Amino acid sequence: MIDFLYSIDVAIFRFINGTLANPLTDKLMPFITDVSNWYLVYVLLWFIILFKGGRYRVGLAIGMILLVIVSDQLSSSVLKSLFERPRPCKVLENVHLLVGCTDSYSFPSSHAVNNFAAAMFFTFFYKHLKWILFSVATLMALSRIFVGVHYPSDVLGGALIGIFIGYTLAIVYNYLLEKIYGYLEKRKSQ
Repeated sequence: MIDFLYSIDVAIFRFINGTLANPLTDKLMPFITDVSNWYLVYVLLWFIILFKGGRYRVGLAIGMILLVIVSDQLSSSVLKSLFERPRPCKVLENVHLLVGCTDSYSFPSSHAVNNFAAAMFFTFFYKHLKWILFSVATLMALSRIFVGVHYPSDVLGGALIGIFIGYTLAIVYNYLLEKIYGYLEKRKSQ
């Protein structure tokens, strides 16, 4: 059964990485997958949340930092070491590789975990942004297959793990923020 699932994973990988490859995706996907190209967007989002984020803006700006730390460390340091799955660019022949193939493990895709965790977390507080947040997370996750460094199951698993992390932290964070802000408002009225 494992071999059958792996063969499906490889077939979908080959379709996305090879068959769908074209000059546009060859230029676009390495740009999308490079986190350093998104730093300015992340900083702008952080400031927008901090200054325009509503009632919990300061707490959510801090939460954004904590979210990234939790999701990234869990995926990169814990889960990758637990599963030790080699990247497709390390074990498959004729991979259409558009970025460097690192020695780190493949499952789960940390890009997918981090971006889906953020999408879920912020959708909890800003429901009107869900389509934008999940579209960006999906595009970022798919870019990992296009550039040749992750299997589709790495991305799907990363997305599901990220959604779980984001939702769990949102629930906990919402509870804590309500308690803290409720306490502060109560103190102001005294």
